[in-house]
Amino acid sequence: MFGTTLKNIADALNSSALWQIVDILSALFIMGIGCLLLAVIALYVIDSTQTKHAVRRNYPVIGRFRYIFEALGEYFRQYFFAMDREELPFNRAQRAWVYRAAKGVDTTVAFGSTRDLRPAGTVTFANCPFPPLDQDAADTAVVEIGPHARTPYRTASIYNISGMSYGAISKPAVLALSNGARMAGVWMNTGEGGLSPFHLEGGADIVFQIGTAKYGCRDDAGAMSDEKLREIAALPQVKMFEIKLSQGAKPGKGGILPGAKVTAEIAHIRGIPEGADSISPNRHAEIENVPDLLDFISHVREVTGKPVGFKMVLGVYDWLDDFCKEINARGIENAPDFITLDSADGGTGAAPMPLIDYVGLPIWESLPMLCDALERHKLKSRIRINASGKLITPAEVAWALCVGADFVSSARGYMFALGCIQALQCNKNTCPTGVTTHNKRLQRGLDVTDKAERVKRYAERVTYEVCMIAHSCGVAEPRKLKRDHARIMGSDGISVSLTDYYARWRAMSELPSRNGIGRPRFDANADAA
Repeated sequence: MFGTTLKNIADALNSSALWQIVDILSALFIMGIGCLLLAVIALYVIDSTQTKHAVRRNYPVIGRFRYIFEALGEYFRQYFFAMDREELPFNRAQRAWVYRAAKGVDTTVAFGSTRDLRPAGTVTFANCPFPPLDQDAADTAVVEIGPHARTPYRTASIYNISGMSYGAISKPAVLALSNGARMAGVWMNTGEGGLSPFHLEGGADIVFQIGTAKYGCRDDAGAMSDEKLREIAALPQVKMFEIKLSQGAKPGKGGILPGAKVTAEIAHIRGIPEGADSISPNRHAEIENVPDLLDFISHVREVTGKPVGFKMVLGVYDWLDDFCKEINARGIENAPDFITLDSADGGTGAAPMPLIDYVGLPIWESLPMLCDALERHKLKSRIRINASGKLITPAEVAWALCVGADFVSSARGYMFALGCIQALQCNKNTCPTGVTTHNKRLQRGLDVTDKAERVKRYAERVTYEVCMIAHSCGVAEPRKLKRDHARIMGSDGISVSLTDYYARWRAMSELPSRNGIGRPRFDANADAA
C-alpha cells in the first residue's frame, strides 16, 4: 500500500511541469559543469604553452586572476579602501560634494572637517569680524569681455563649462550640458571638436574653440576658413572665440580622439575621415612666436567681430613679459580679450602619461605668475583671465578669484554633475555612465532632462557658496575677493596671506626660464609688506 502511494506520487511528479523544469535545470547544470571543466582544460593548455606571459605560463588558469584583480582593484580602492581625501585625481570628499550639489540635496557636513589644515601649501580664507548682512550682499558683477570687438560679451557668470568636444563626450552629455548652462546662465566651451547641433540645441552661450586642426572652421586642405568663421560668428549664441595653444592633459601635443569614437556624424562636424584616429597638430602652423599670436588673434577678431582669446598651459614663463611688451607697443586694442589658463593636471580624455604626469605648471603656481605679469604691464583690466583645471568646489573657485582670475571654468566638475563616477575609461568608449561613450546602450543611462537640471543646480550651488565665502571674508560679491582674503600654510607651520606669499617672489624677468625648468625663487630679504 505504501509502495503504491509512493509510486503514484512519483508518477505525478514525473508528469508535472514543475518536475520537468527541475529536470531540465539539472541537465543544464551538469552540462554547465562539463563546459566549465572543458574550458579550464583548454585554458590550462593555452596558458602552459604560450610564451608571452610568464605568470600564466608558470601558473596556468590561476595566473589569469591577477588580471581580473588588477582590473577590479581601482573600483575596490575607490569605494572601500581609499580615505575620503586621499584619492586622485579627485578624492571622494570632492566628488561627494559635487554629487550632492548637483542633486540639490544638503551639502552640509557634521562633526568637523576631515581636511588637514597643517600641511604646507594648505589654503584657508580669512574671515572678517563684521561680515555684510545678507540684505547687503550684491549680485555677482557683470563683466565685459572684448571692449574693442564689434560685439563685446557681457556676463555675470563665474563658474563656466570648460572645453569638451562632441566626440570626446557623448550627444546626451552635450545636450545636458548645453541645457543646464542655459538655465544656470553660464557659458559652454565647444572644445576643439567643432560646433555641433547639440551645443546649439540647449540654447546656452557658446565659446567656440579653434584647435590646432581647425575642426569646424577648416577648408578642404585643413587650413582655417574665414568664410566658415563668419558663418559661426553669425550665430547669436556664439559669444566668443578661443584659440587653443595647449591644454592641461597634454601640453605640447594636439588633441587625441580614438578612431572608435569618430562616428560618421562626428567626422562630418570635424571634416575628417570616419573611424580614423583624430590627432591634432601640436601647434597652429600660423603661430611661431608672440607677434604671430597677436596677428592671429586680431585676424580672428576682425573676421568674427566677437571677443577672441587663447587657452594655454604655462610652462616656460619668461616670454610673458615679451608678450605684454608687444601688446603695449601695438596698442591695447590688439591684446587678446581673455586668456584661459589651464592647469598641468587638467584633462578629460586620452593623453600620453609622460605629458599628463610631468609637463606644465599646475594652476596654483601658474595663475599668480600670469596675473602678476599682466599687472606689471598694466594689462590686467584689459585681458580677462579664465582659470581652469581641477577647480570643482567653491573653495577652489574662490581661491582662483582671490589670486586674480575673473572667471573659472571646469570640465570634470560638470562631468561629475552629469553622473561621472571617475571610472577612468574616457579613452575607451566604455564609459559606464554614458558621458564619454558613443555606445547607444551605455548612453541610454544618461537622461538629458534630469542631468541638465543637475548641471544647473551644480553651477548655481558653486556660485552660491563662493558668494558665501566672499561674504565671510567681508566683501559683498566674489569678484571683490583679493589675495589678502586668503592665507597659505608655510613649511614652518605659520600661514601668511597670499599677498605676502606671492610678494616674496622676485620679478620673473630676473629669473629667465630655460626649457621650462626654471622656477621662481624666494628672496629672503624681500619686504613682504
